[in-house]
Amino acid sequence: MRKIRLTAFVSLDGVMQAPGGPDEDRDGGFEHGGWTFHHWDEPMGAFMDRTFDTPFELLLGRRTYDIFAAHWPRVPDTDPIAKSFNAVTKHVATHRPDSLGWRNSRALTPDPVAALRELKAGTGPDLLVQGSTVLLQALLAGDLLDEISLLTFPLVLGKGKRLFGDGAMPGAFRLRHSQVSTTGVLMATYERAGEIVAGSFALDEDG
Repeated sequence: MRKIRLTAFVSLDGVMQAPGGPDEDRDGGFEHGGWTFHHWDEPMGAFMDRTFDTPFELLLGRRTYDIFAAHWPRVPDTDPIAKSFNAVTKHVATHRPDSLGWRNSRALTPDPVAALRELKAGTGPDLLVQGSTVLLQALLAGDLLDEISLLTFPLVLGKGKRLFGDGAMPGAFRLRHSQVSTTGVLMATYERAGEIVAGSFALDEDG
């Protein structure tokens, strides 16, 4: 069985929209694109490098796919991430499968969640989610994420597309690794750990 892993940049209030640049995603009038730029440092680069150390295939929503497809093919393969992203299989949730022009792109149709369950049950590299806020909500609602790596930035953005919506399936996660960058970014990796186990701090009525 393959794992589905998410790596996401988020603000303290859970916004993950347009981390890379001002014009990356202005939906909803978002004005803070590029909010990760001035926090980047060597520990963050090492954390991201570890994300791509093991074999993977990309799992992308259509908007993120279009952003990546406009950027990474233009980056020389001397960049290790560009070399990986351009070469690996890209699984894309889209209603326009005929318009996927980036090399090794495959559409998840007609039902992306059903297609992902089939992919997950098969053999092959892990499926790595990047961005893709709309697809991500479907993954969370379907309890399909095995691992979540979050880079949480010391910023409050106020509005924008958020990591967790109201439809996420309840579940427990276990912290596997954490560290803090020199710029105050908390980097943490969580793995799925079964169901939520509830308890109570209420005092015994007889006590």
